[in-house]
Amino acid sequence: MARKKQAEPAAPPDFQELARRIGHDFANPALLRQALTHRSAGDPQRGQLDSNERLEFLGDRVLALLMAEWLGERFPEEREGTLMRRFGVLVAWDTLARVAEMEELGRYLMVAPGEGRSGLATRQNVLADALEAVLGALYLDGGLEAARRFFRRAFAGEIEAGPERPQASPKSRLQEWLQGRGHGLPEYRLASTAGPPHQPVFVVTVTAAGRSAEGVGDTKRAAEQRAAEAWLAGIGGG
Repeated sequence: MARKKQAEPAAPPDFQELARRIGHDFANPALLRQALTHRSAGDPQRGQLDSNERLEFLGDRVLALLMAEWLGERFPEEREGTLMRRFGVLVAWDTLARVAEMEELGRYLMVAPGEGRSGLATRQNVLADALEAVLGALYLDGGLEAARRFFRRAFAGEIEAGPERPQASPKSRLQEWLQGRGHGLPEYRLASTAGPPHQPVFVVTVTAAGRSAEGVGDTKRAAEQRAAEAWLAGIGGG
């Protein structure tokens, strides 16, 4: 019987090509590689600290600042409530995933062997996290201006194409509902985490105005959004 030919390992991503596409000459190229390293491909002996999770944490804050700055410049006549609704849509994970797909980040995302066949690198939350991690890497390597240049190019279509009064995310709608009635901000608490490291399941509880609701998702962000949606549905506001 003829021996089955083993599949050759996939070639590593060309991060120099990606850097050119992004438009930034990285002084520390390892940052870009880390930004595209999914937790499943991280080193377990290092607690996956070489994955993109820490950069995604930083990039989420960089994204919020850059988006708020640009919305204020782009729509100088709009009130805070309208800007907040725009902001909620533009930083939602489905918008981030769409931008990541336009930038073809999935081509460069490193996942554990076998996970590529499962479609992990094309999942919206994974792409959204990778985009935020790239912003974090740009900020660390070149400061806010480097992140801003990439951000404004990548999001130009989204900020111009959005509807005049876009539908906000559940978290934004919940916050707006509470503030409009004189309540404090909602509190989100991670209730539990289950599943393997590369396919976790998060359960989050949100408490606001004396009521609580629960949400489940494959990221903490998704679970928070679903918890907020459940809270609003409980009062007929979903």
